[in-house]
Amino acid sequence: MALSHDCAADGGAPSGAAPAQPAGAGCGPGRSPQGAERTAAAPSDPGHRSAPEETPRRAPGPTESPAPGEAPATTPDPARPAAGAGAGAAPPRPHRKALWLTLALLTTLLLLALASAGTGAYRIPTPDVLASAQHRLGLGGAPLDRVGESVLWNVRLPRVVLALLVGASLGCAGALMQGVFGNPLAEPGVIGISAGAAVGAVAAIALGLSFFGNWTITVCAFVAGLVTVSSVYLLSRNGGKTEVVTLILTGIAVNAFAGALIGLFVFFADSGQVNQITFWQLGSLAQATWPRVLAVLPCAVAGLLVAPFYARRLDLLSLGERPARHLGIDVERLRLALILVVALLTAAAVAVAGVITFIGLLVPHLLRMANGPGHRFLVPGSALAGAVVLVAGDLAARTLAQPAELPLGVLTALIGSPFFFWLLRRTRRKQGGWA
Repeated sequence: MALSHDCAADGGAPSGAAPAQPAGAGCGPGRSPQGAERTAAAPSDPGHRSAPEETPRRAPGPTESPAPGEAPATTPDPARPAAGAGAGAAPPRPHRKALWLTLALLTTLLLLALASAGTGAYRIPTPDVLASAQHRLGLGGAPLDRVGESVLWNVRLPRVVLALLVGASLGCAGALMQGVFGNPLAEPGVIGISAGAAVGAVAAIALGLSFFGNWTITVCAFVAGLVTVSSVYLLSRNGGKTEVVTLILTGIAVNAFAGALIGLFVFFADSGQVNQITFWQLGSLAQATWPRVLAVLPCAVAGLLVAPFYARRLDLLSLGERPARHLGIDVERLRLALILVVALLTAAAVAVAGVITFIGLLVPHLLRMANGPGHRFLVPGSALAGAVVLVAGDLAARTLAQPAELPLGVLTALIGSPFFFWLLRRTRRKQGGWA
């Protein structure tokens, strides 16, 4: 008892100042009262001596003072949050990051849309754009002059809206394809789906098809895109998995075959049809009109509204096919439904803008680097970021080489190709080679 009293007298440091020591250790000059109490309690606790690892003890809180000779009560570890402490706390960091990214993308898209609507050979100041929009909506404002109103509402705004729809469709399709194939290199343009859909649109032009009126090109592009994506899916699977090499080689073959078909249609087409086919090959929004917007709007909106409902199942599918099946996911049915959605989104984009590649590859990867692989944010975020990228790309295509206009598909390919090469090498380095 004297030894315990002396140790208690020497331990004048505040509670918790020294790390907890095992029971039975000697009393040193830096010992805390808790260490002395455990030393005193050790002889009367044979179970503690025989199994020190099974019943770990925690130091009491700074406000507790156990009676001498009494075992200290177990208290919550101050390093761990108390039960229910997080009920009213701030949301987890990933949720905050996703919220801030969404707000940043929305703000950027709004600013780019305003800049694109006012920039061109006939410049319209941003306040005048806002005033004209308010006037059209019946919220005050004032209309522009006759030329300004015509340029803004018949030329600029249809192009901005079309760029938004096409970019959102391609970005969302890329995120869905990468989730369906379980492969970060999947993209409608890289594996040939855009080229396949373009074959359908070019065939409708060259053959003079008009059985669906304004919808003929869209329907033909959708059917050709569906056939292409189904072929790629079946050819790239091996042993229940989609291999990187097979996927890329399948895309190369499909792109080559689609290019040959397009060349064949060009050979048999007249001069007017050749100009239209060239538009589909290069990709552009120069022919944007409100009827074109209305033609693509139902397909794009339907695909963009349906896609987020598959986000949770895509997260489960990313665990692997067998775990997803054990969790109640019908994998083949899910893949079939998403293939249809991808074909719908890609066909809608190709039918009005031609072949525009690398949007669906670049956008989802940038968002994964920023916020992680969760599809609940990735799918709608890719649609929003795709709209931002394509609105910015169309603005650059119109202004970089004035008075000429760069083909939008060529511009995105110039930017996306180096990114794809870097991504290919990065994936190979992580997997340790393709063998």
